[in-house]
Amino acid sequence: MNSLRIPIRYTAYEWLKDKKSSTDGDLLEALNKNGSKCSPDELDKLLMQLEILGLVTIRWVSKDKRRVEVVEHPTEEAKLPRVSE
Repeated sequence: MNSLRIPIRYTAYEWLKDKKSSTDGDLLEALNKNGSKCSPDELDKLLMQLEILGLVTIRWVSKDKRRVEVVEHPTEEAKLPRVSE
């Protein structure tokens, strides 16, 4: 039986919308706890996609920790596309 897997960026964005903001480490931990199997490199790619789409902003808070915040009112152009990975 084949089950469709939800792209990890949707899972990450939904989790971030609930939290409003988080660190990249907390997001990675939550994704892995959820069973998504996300590596730090995959998280970097995912966060870059969300930032380019205008859905999140990312700021460095220390040398190895980033703060990810959801943009409260994304523009019409900044909607998450329905393209499979």
